[in-house]
Amino acid sequence: QVRECAAQLTRLAKQRGVVVLFVGHVTKEGAIAGPRVLEHIVDTVLYFEGDTHSSFRLVRAIKNRFGAANELGVFAMTERGLRGVSNPSALFLSQHAEGVAGSAVVGTLEGSRPLLVEVQALVDPVPGGVPRRLAVGLDPQRLALLLAVLHRHGGVETSGYDVFVNAVGGVRILEPAADLAVMLAVYSSLKNKPLPNKSLVFGEVGLAGEVRPVQRGQERIREAAKLGFGTFVIPNLNKPKQAIENVKIIGVDRVEDAIAWLRD
Repeated sequence: QVRECAAQLTRLAKQRGVVVLFVGHVTKEGAIAGPRVLEHIVDTVLYFEGDTHSSFRLVRAIKNRFGAANELGVFAMTERGLRGVSNPSALFLSQHAEGVAGSAVVGTLEGSRPLLVEVQALVDPVPGGVPRRLAVGLDPQRLALLLAVLHRHGGVETSGYDVFVNAVGGVRILEPAADLAVMLAVYSSLKNKPLPNKSLVFGEVGLAGEVRPVQRGQERIREAAKLGFGTFVIPNLNKPKQAIENVKIIGVDRVEDAIAWLRD
C-alpha cells in the first residue's frame, strides 16, 4: 500500500510539476517506518529532530538528489510557529564570562555549514570499581580510543577516573575533527586548567598521536572569527597562508604539542 501510494503521488508530481511532501514516522531505532523503497522513490529525505526539553528543532537532510546531503537547518519553536535561526553557532555555545575547566569549542561541519559547538568534559576520580566512559552527542567508542591515545602519547593517565563528555545543545558531532577538542577538554578538566577564553580547537587525531588536517579549515576559522574568537589551536597543515588580524593561531603536529601548549 505504501509503495503504490508513493508511486501514484510520484506520477502526479511529475505530470503536474508540483512538489509533494510525505510525512511519516520513524521506528524506535530511528529508521523510517515502512518499506525502504520509499527512500529510493523520493528526491529528498528530511529528519525532524529535537530535544523535548529544548525549544530548538533541527531539520537534517539525510538524502538529497539535487544538493548536498547532511545539511542542517536550525529552527526555534515560537508562539507563531517555527522560525529559522540565522546564527546557529551561537546556540551551541555556553555563555561563560571567563574560560572554565573542561570546556573546549570545536569548529565542526554540518553538511556545507561550519558550526561551532562547545564540548564539555568532566573527569572525576573513582575511589574503587570500574571507571565509566560516557559520551553524549559523540561516539563513545571514539572517546575510548582518544583516551588511550592521550595516555600513550600525551602522558595523561585517566584509568582511575570517570570521564563524561557532552556536546552542548543536543547536537551530534559525527566527524573526527572534534578529536583534538575532546582531548583538550578532558585534560583541562583533569588538571582544572581552563583553555583561554574565545579559543577554537579542531583536528583529527590518529593512533600514532599525530594531528591530521581537516577539510575546509578556512571556513571554520572564518565562522569563529565572526563570533570574536581570537585563539585557534589547529593542525599545522590547516594554518592560513596569510596572517589574520587580531587572531593568534597555534599550529600543532602531535597530541603532545597541544597538551604542552595548554600546560604552559
